Amino acid sequence: MIKKELIGLIPETKKYIALNILFQWLGLLVNIAMMYNIALLLARMLAGAFSHEMLLQVFMVVVGCILVRMALLYGANRMAYLSSKQVKEKLRKLIYQKLLLLQGRYEKILSTAQVVQVTNEGVEQLETYFGAYLPQFFYAILAPITLFMVFSSFDWMIGLVLLLGVWLIPVSIVLVQRWAKKLLSRYWDQYTTMGDTFLENLQGLTTLKIYQADGYRHQLMNKEAEKFRKITMKVLIMQLNSISIMDLVAYGGAALGMLIAIAHLQAGSLTLMQGILVLLLAADFFLPMRTLGSFFHIAMNGMAASDKIFKILGASEPKQGSSHFELGDYCLQDVSYSYDGEKKVLEDINVVFKSGQLSAIVGRSGSGKSTLAALLTKQLIDPQGRLTINGTLLNDIADNDFYAHVTYLSHQSYIFKGSVRENLQLADIADDQKMWEALEKVKLAAFLRQLDGLDTQLNERGSNLSGGQQQRLALARALLADSDIYIFDEATSNIDVESEELIIENIYQLAQTKMVIMISHRLANVAASDHIVVMDQGMVVQQGSHQELLAKDGHYKQLWTMQRALEDGEDDEA
Repeated sequence: MIKKELIGLIPETKKYIALNILFQWLGLLVNIAMMYNIALLLARMLAGAFSHEMLLQVFMVVVGCILVRMALLYGANRMAYLSSKQVKEKLRKLIYQKLLLLQGRYEKILSTAQVVQVTNEGVEQLETYFGAYLPQFFYAILAPITLFMVFSSFDWMIGLVLLLGVWLIPVSIVLVQRWAKKLLSRYWDQYTTMGDTFLENLQGLTTLKIYQADGYRHQLMNKEAEKFRKITMKVLIMQLNSISIMDLVAYGGAALGMLIAIAHLQAGSLTLMQGILVLLLAADFFLPMRTLGSFFHIAMNGMAASDKIFKILGASEPKQGSSHFELGDYCLQDVSYSYDGEKKVLEDINVVFKSGQLSAIVGRSGSGKSTLAALLTKQLIDPQGRLTINGTLLNDIADNDFYAHVTYLSHQSYIFKGSVRENLQLADIADDQKMWEALEKVKLAAFLRQLDGLDTQLNERGSNLSGGQQQRLALARALLADSDIYIFDEATSNIDVESEELIIENIYQLAQTKMVIMISHRLANVAASDHIVVMDQGMVVQQGSHQELLAKDGHYKQLWTMQRALEDGEDDEA
């Protein structure tokens, strides 16, 4: 139940755990001294040989011992708090830093809901593990040994019987440990599964209502909740059964020690004071181990949570390059990519993107456009073949340097809760004038001036803006970044025509001075591009300008003809 790897992860807690154990042990010594004085007083009273002065003296000792124990208890609790604080701060910081290093690839390891649950509930479990379980584990070993030494000074047999009886508690814990570990692992799996289902239903609630499928998903959620209820009940049953066994061992062992003490008292091998002392301290042999047993399920929960935390922290990070970014041709030579290591979603891609021109990537849905965009922006790494900028391998360029020169804008660009200014400052800590200039370019300035200007407050995901306004704000933010390379991945999908035309206009203006790569399903938007890459089934099937591609009876011409026919039909209906 001691995970060295976990303790080694947060070595700062060792001193707090050690002090916690020390305070508890000193409290035990104070308690022994207090019980010794009480036993001495009771023995004198029963023998009729006590005085009021002795009663006052013992009273003062007992009060003093209580005050000292209160101070030591406060010290132990303070150390528990400090170790818990270190655990929460360090673990959450480590997890967050790891997620940053994984650069959004954490979902290959754990889902977003699982990461949230582990970072919150999982870390809370480990807080208790460090603050309560670990100190109690070592104190539960130290306390019986200390009491055994005290008892052995006048009757080693009683001390030995009680000491051996104490170890029946950890034996009972070990017996249920293997079953409990599997059970708690299932508990955490079901807990995170329910969280995944809930988050998915919450995010897709609008779609569910539109298709009137919310009732069906509600039933699925109920099933997941019922599974979680059942596994929770099994965990509680396990905990209650183990507590019952430990209570039986603890109080039964203490009773056995008392019976032996009474027998030795009758035989004359034990004085009255010693017999009373055994009666007063026998339970203290078992209570520390009994308390440890009550923390058992917390420790097991902490172990289950730590497995998932180590799964995140142990994930392989993308190789960090050391080369600097230098603008030049963006070349793909024989580039292939597979998500599962078997089926290729991209195969033998050979393309060159040049600065100062607009390049477009087109193709049917599922042709590999977005996968290619993910490779170009280092969201996916380690493809087969060579992917270079100005002759330097993409993986050799330091991530911070790369992202300082490359801006990616998709149809799902995130707008954060806060002010317009705060959202724009993500790209550049610019002055207000520069921000207004960017907003003028995307024609959002007049709208925002009617509100609170740059201080206009936005809801999460910018939900108090229209879809077109959200995308315009995202474009303004991208313009402020003033990057060397811009990659637009379906940046005009699912927005109004006016916003679409405005974004396309800005993209063409950018391409006059920047390297711009635009991915679009709508060919009319890319017709004026300098270079069009046509993809089908993960391969580049054609390249050239719009006129060059139309002059050939190929894939591009088929897509163009089909889209024009559909758009002309829609115009006729209108």
